[in-house]
Amino acid sequence: MPNRWAGVTIDCVDVEKVAAFWSALLDRRPGPSRPGWVYLGDRDDPLPRLVFQPVAEPKHGKVRLHLDVVVDDIDEGIAQVTSLGGRFTGERHDYEEGVVVVMADPEEHEFCLAQYY
Repeated sequence: MPNRWAGVTIDCVDVEKVAAFWSALLDRRPGPSRPGWVYLGDRDDPLPRLVFQPVAEPKHGKVRLHLDVVVDDIDEGIAQVTSLGGRFTGERHDYEEGVVVVMADPEEHEFCLAQYY
């Protein structure tokens, strides 16, 4: 049987807050979850689940793995993220094929918004 990608697990102090942010941003509803955890999506979904795991300590330093979220309009994407409790880090990269900005969720997990031309 071939291996397959099942999900991405994000450590967070406030599981409910961070999961609600990502649920609203990606329009993914919680599925069956372990007590104290939140899973966005179900094991049988075509997209990998996002799993929010409770931890006692806050994030320190830059995360070496991050999610990329494609948006139709970069300014609207930034506005949506900030309205949900995230923030724009100020880092922006303009390329011939589009623009990428670095954002952070409510617990400072960095991710990118990308608008392709």
